Amino acid sequence: MRKHLKVIMLGFVILVWGVCSSTSGRAYGAISTATTQEIDKVNEKGPYLGIIVPNSFEMNPLLQSPSFVADLEVPYLDYFGKRFRFGKVENERVIIVMTGLSMLNAGITTQLLLILFKVKGVLHYGIAGNANPQLQIGDVTIPQYWAHTGLWNWQRYGDGPNEELALESNGDYTREIGYLRFDNYQNASENGKPIDNFLNNVWYQPEEVFPADGIPEVRQHSFWVPVNKHYFKVAKRIEGMTFQGCVNSTCLPRAPKAVRVKRGASANAFVDNSAYREFLNSKFNITPIDMESAAVALVCHQQQIPFIAIRALSDLAGGGSAVSNEADIFASLAAQNAVDASLRFITLLFP
Repeated sequence: MRKHLKVIMLGFVILVWGVCSSTSGRAYGAISTATTQEIDKVNEKGPYLGIIVPNSFEMNPLLQSPSFVADLEVPYLDYFGKRFRFGKVENERVIIVMTGLSMLNAGITTQLLLILFKVKGVLHYGIAGNANPQLQIGDVTIPQYWAHTGLWNWQRYGDGPNEELALESNGDYTREIGYLRFDNYQNASENGKPIDNFLNNVWYQPEEVFPADGIPEVRQHSFWVPVNKHYFKVAKRIEGMTFQGCVNSTCLPRAPKAVRVKRGASANAFVDNSAYREFLNSKFNITPIDMESAAVALVCHQQQIPFIAIRALSDLAGGGSAVSNEADIFASLAAQNAVDASLRFITLLFP
């Protein structure tokens, strides 16, 4: 009797699934049959180089470049608020997608790209704030490592560097990376010493990563995420490449150049503060600061997909003075320089 009941229930489930699929035109969960067919058609031409861009003003110079040729059969596919554009850049098959602002959007977009399509590598480009006073606005930076510097353990007031952090004993948090002490950045003092700040200390934390080939739900930790070694080696060949340095009649002191740097950082904050800029540079040797690259890096790291990021500097974070932000002037120039560097990188990566 029990065996017959199981057979009946299984038949009912299959019947319901078949009716739902035929009437709604949906298969594979939330992906419609039509979309699945389009994805299959696109993937037949793969694998692709994924090009991930934060915003439209950074993406448009690439789309308008004669180096980009849209696919005639399937020029784009819209899915879950994202438009995936297909074509060739420097005769290499690519998928171009815009993330939108923030770590969340960048991570979601990267995950969708890697799940839906056959991607052999990821190039992420855009503009960034600059934390390194040795470089100039317009320079194109290619970091070897990326970190998410917005994941903190915020220590309660009264506790100091020697006190254990909340949940540290469980292995959830660590003091190994370092901390930012807020009272080091106060104007007021008593007897030559900074006044205690109720904000106390924030401790930087690594991301939890669950590798695609690892044991499910068994976490690893990663703070400095390396770019692909081969991609970074290829990027050495564009070091010294120069770019345009003028916006209308406003010109930079010298022609911007491409340079490989040690580290870049991302967080859900637009950094227009010189004190924090100087902290990031002196503490971590960080040059470009943005809001997306580390999210793309972390997803590619988790999925074991080759990755590199190219970021052109649009401003000295916090400004050279307190009255202006250079990004208002030089963002378009930096975006074009990032595109020019990316195109050159692609030609060298796939000769």
